[in-house]
Amino acid sequence: MGKDYKLIRRRRLGWNHKRVHRVYCALGLDRRRLGKKRLPPRDPKSLAVPAEANQSWSMDFMSDALWCGRRCRTFNVADDFNREVLAIEVDLYLPAVRVVRVLESIAAWRGYPARIRMDNGPAFIAGVLVDWAQQHGVALEFIQPGRPMQNGFIERLNRSYREAVLDM
Repeated sequence: MGKDYKLIRRRRLGWNHKRVHRVYCALGLDRRRLGKKRLPPRDPKSLAVPAEANQSWSMDFMSDALWCGRRCRTFNVADDFNREVLAIEVDLYLPAVRVVRVLESIAAWRGYPARIRMDNGPAFIAGVLVDWAQQHGVALEFIQPGRPMQNGFIERLNRSYREAVLDM
């Protein structure tokens, strides 16, 4: 705020420090900046079609708005071998515990995958999902931040799902 006060004084606007502080706080400029969240280095394997089903799954979240303005999310899971959609879970809030529950319900009739490819979303880097994966011998592959095409199979599903269902 000190730089702003000096700038206003140089322009001779006639504001005292109390008024500058009041406007500064009203604009929300008194908030602390949050530092960047540090992620471990991600070096995923190249995107390739697996040789058989259940070798690799992809999962991702999508977001959309309801007619009333509330946001809803969908959690999509697909098998990379035949691009089969294994689950689409829709709700207003989908925490990591719910993600694990959906993966368990898929594994009940399908079996556990060898690996799952996903982005670095908060529900995916949660300890609950990591514990579940270690318990069942599933390798978690994270894509690099800002590189959605490293998870291209699920991004293609998301586009088709948005065009066919959500945009209606």
